[in-house]
Amino acid sequence: MSSKKQIGVGVVSLGWMGRLHARSYRSVSERFPELGVAARLVAAADPIDEARRAAVEDLGFERAFSDYHELLADPQVEAVSICSPNYLHQEIALAAIEAGKPFWIEKPMGVNADQSRTIAQAAARADLVTAVGFNYRHVPAIEYLRTLVRSGELGRITNVRVWFIADYNASPKGPLTWRASREKAGAGVVPDLMSHGADLAQYIVGRIASVTATTDTFITERPIPTKMGVGHSGFEIGDETGPVENEDYVGMLVRFENGVIGTMESSRVSVGPRAEYVVEVYGTNGSARWNFERLNELEVCTTVDGGPTHGYTRAMANPAWGEWSRYQPAIGTSMGFDDMKSIEAAQFIRSILTGEQLAPSAADAWCAAEVDEAIVASAADGAWHDVARVEGTTTFDL
Repeated sequence: MSSKKQIGVGVVSLGWMGRLHARSYRSVSERFPELGVAARLVAAADPIDEARRAAVEDLGFERAFSDYHELLADPQVEAVSICSPNYLHQEIALAAIEAGKPFWIEKPMGVNADQSRTIAQAAARADLVTAVGFNYRHVPAIEYLRTLVRSGELGRITNVRVWFIADYNASPKGPLTWRASREKAGAGVVPDLMSHGADLAQYIVGRIASVTATTDTFITERPIPTKMGVGHSGFEIGDETGPVENEDYVGMLVRFENGVIGTMESSRVSVGPRAEYVVEVYGTNGSARWNFERLNELEVCTTVDGGPTHGYTRAMANPAWGEWSRYQPAIGTSMGFDDMKSIEAAQFIRSILTGEQLAPSAADAWCAAEVDEAIVASAADGAWHDVARVEGTTTFDL
């Protein structure tokens, strides 16, 4: 029998992300042995019969409930993952706080800034550690890029370019899901993809102070599903269509609190790019750029005039970057998306064990939501909008 401390976890909603949370918890004991803890998959909650069967038979949960309230009432559940659709986040998060359970929640934390503020403030009053699914922070190349910026090696940072461009919704035959509903999702691509881009920009460079933005909806009608799927796949559609109620494109200028200027763009309907999530940072002594489609690489230029071969050096992920050495034995082998979530799980568990907020926090999610709110307001009136400040521990500046 293992001598490691057991921590009982529960996962609410077993779609693609809920299943990934379950796998990520299981990886912590192997990847982060110094924590001396093993996650115990105590309970899952999902209203779908097949999901509850899979929870026990495939994923290894001890039990499964149709009602998440039963999971939160289970005394053996010590930490909770909230992986439900956006419109259920506030309800479940506040119930978890009431039950005194630390939680790891996917972004966006609420469908708007008001919901995100309510959750973050309630968690702070309850003195609970939290975690939010800003998984791109944990890419080793991003961690190293942040080091280059924060150490001053790139000189004074002048400008940043960020774009999160994808084509997962580019087909007009893509189904009309809850993501297209104002009530259930809030805004569209802004909280869906751009919130990741804004969080990365803040994590690397510093707080975004103001924005001016424009948005559009290029596909205004979509077929109504006749069979629901999981994540972005498995849907079946009929001939009936319904309106898309939120934006599928955003472009904006941003001013950072430290004087840096940024251009940012996001789309979920651009034909071609599968997941072209890019961050470029330019300074007086050099620059660096990263693309999620090649997440184990970083292009770096650290000389102003390097002679006839001046330009970018392509660097591969290696033991000097973030948590890379926990996952791969040799330079040239690759980490993947799921590995970033296991780092996230470890940060959440470490935060619980130490009582110190180490994982991206509910306050970070509230901060991202305030950026989103300013973007939506600017797109409506064409003006610059300041980003409201938030309370609590934000980890992007730690």
